[in-house]
Amino acid sequence: MKARSPAKSRSSPAARGVSAEIALRLAREGAAVAVNARTSREEVEAVVAAIKSSGGSAMAARADITDPAANATMVDAVVRTLGRLDIVVHNAVAREHAELADLDLARWRAALAVVLDGAFLTAKHAAPHLERVGGTIIMIGGATGFTGASSPAVPTAKAGLVGLMRSLAVALGPKGVTANMVSPGRIEADDDPEERKRGLAKLRPDELIPLRRPGTPAEVADTVVALARRDFRYVTGQVIHASGGFYMG
Repeated sequence: MKARSPAKSRSSPAARGVSAEIALRLAREGAAVAVNARTSREEVEAVVAAIKSSGGSAMAARADITDPAANATMVDAVVRTLGRLDIVVHNAVAREHAELADLDLARWRAALAVVLDGAFLTAKHAAPHLERVGGTIIMIGGATGFTGASSPAVPTAKAGLVGLMRSLAVALGPKGVTANMVSPGRIEADDDPEERKRGLAKLRPDELIPLRRPGTPAEVADTVVALARRDFRYVTGQVIHASGGFYMG
């Protein structure tokens, strides 16, 4: 897969876990990768360095993707540096877990801005470049966007991504651009804190997962790479649930 691809990472703590694995996996497949984050300079640089040390091509593209001017500048810089834009992976993460009674309007709007505004602006600015090459947009969703949760901000934002992704599939399809979503379920990395693993296991125990285990960041990345391939381009507007069967809707 020869591509010039910015892997859109997290807006805050970023460029690690699933985001980093996606960037590394795309690079191994031959893509030149731009890794974005608003903060987390050291983590972004670590991913870029890892790609370069393996013989790949990568650049850091630190920007607040919710800021229209910064987003446009970032996309222009990626195209100018890497030559073209084939693949956009949007994996901005909002960490707003307040329950309904404790969630105020400002925090609600901030969570939606990170996930939805960032995705909208990135797609808007990237679309003209993707249209030139028949590129693809891949959103990273989440199971709570389909199942709901007692903390409403993030599930609402992730559900909104589905509508945006399908609208992009309709609007950009005539130009040869595809848009899809990978929705992970319970994903654990070997170096995750034990407290996080216990919390996820309580929320989604193995017995509720048909494959009887959590997934890994590498398995999410494998799904992204499959959607990004040129021989997988008659699929658009779809959600692929990388959840071990936890969600089958």
